[in-house]
Amino acid sequence: MLTRLDLNYFKCFELLHLPLAHLTLLSGTNASGKSSVLQALVLLHQTMREHEWSKRLMLNGDSIKLGTVSDVVDKVHGRTTFEIGVIDNEQEILWSFDGERSEMSMTVDSVSVDQVLNKQPDLLRYLLPPNVTDTWSLANRLRGLTYITAERIGPREVYPLEDRQIASIVGPAGEHAVGVLHWGRDEPVLAGLVMQGVINKRLHQVEARLRLFFPGCGLEVQQVPKVNAVTLGLRTSDSTDFHRPINVGFGLTQVLPIVIAALSANKEDILLIENPEVHLHPAGQALMGQFLAEVASTGVQVIIETHSDHVLNGIRRFVKSGRIQPKQVAIHFFSPSSADIAQVVSPQIDATGNVDIWPDGFFDQFDKDMNHFAGWD
Repeated sequence: MLTRLDLNYFKCFELLHLPLAHLTLLSGTNASGKSSVLQALVLLHQTMREHEWSKRLMLNGDSIKLGTVSDVVDKVHGRTTFEIGVIDNEQEILWSFDGERSEMSMTVDSVSVDQVLNKQPDLLRYLLPPNVTDTWSLANRLRGLTYITAERIGPREVYPLEDRQIASIVGPAGEHAVGVLHWGRDEPVLAGLVMQGVINKRLHQVEARLRLFFPGCGLEVQQVPKVNAVTLGLRTSDSTDFHRPINVGFGLTQVLPIVIAALSANKEDILLIENPEVHLHPAGQALMGQFLAEVASTGVQVIIETHSDHVLNGIRRFVKSGRIQPKQVAIHFFSPSSADIAQVVSPQIDATGNVDIWPDGFFDQFDKDMNHFAGWD
């Protein structure tokens, strides 16, 4: 499990040491750096996955497109360099990247593995010296992580079907989710995530999970003959026929990639999810928080960015149930960089689900609004 992410001169962060847990929740105001935390990990993932032997960090690829060096370097202090460090239970790796401000990739200036420095390395595999074999576990987890953005695709007539080696993850917009479900429909899910009374095959388990969010939901995935595509049939009651996704509701197709990714994961896999609450009713948002906490409790590392207090409260309820320990949950509240307040505050959660501090702006808008209305006649 990743236990810390370090950023130096990356985007809005002059220096950040961010603790990570089995479940990490990132919250805060807009443009405060939450997405930058995820993007740092995605840049490593993207380069490792798409450019195995590259000695450069690719800022633009299939997972994320961040532009040029000038777009990602702290303009005040970094100028042309930044650092990304990751620490897990076994290794500590720190990369230093350098590039001209107009370039769309950056040279690996150095990589330090457990404080052993490799300056301007001649050969890298997955951004790591190939002779350091004890780093492969960490490299494989970063290379295979799943990143799901807030801009997930909506209902489609057909969905692409790629070879399972090419599209082994659902994709940042969930574009490969139905294909992943098709290929893995008969695979079992992690024991801790099995819905009781339901066959432990991925298609059945995904359908059962969706029924918690959308009662009566049914799934039908079929390959189009002689075409590299699959269709998705959906229904909202056992007594109705399967419909095209466009006729069922937008929320279901937004939840589907998250559920498929979670139920396709193995222990120690990493899931990065932006705004899992998109297009969900408040009750569904709370259920999403509980679901992601349940996924994290099985050994899958989950890092989410959210603006929803309902997601947070769902997590708090799961902690109170005793099914995940408080030390397995990290909460970070981000504010724009300022000399007056800390850029990141980390409230602690206890065994009863209570949070010790509530910084200004940390899911307190309801109370502010109610205090405002209290003064009205």
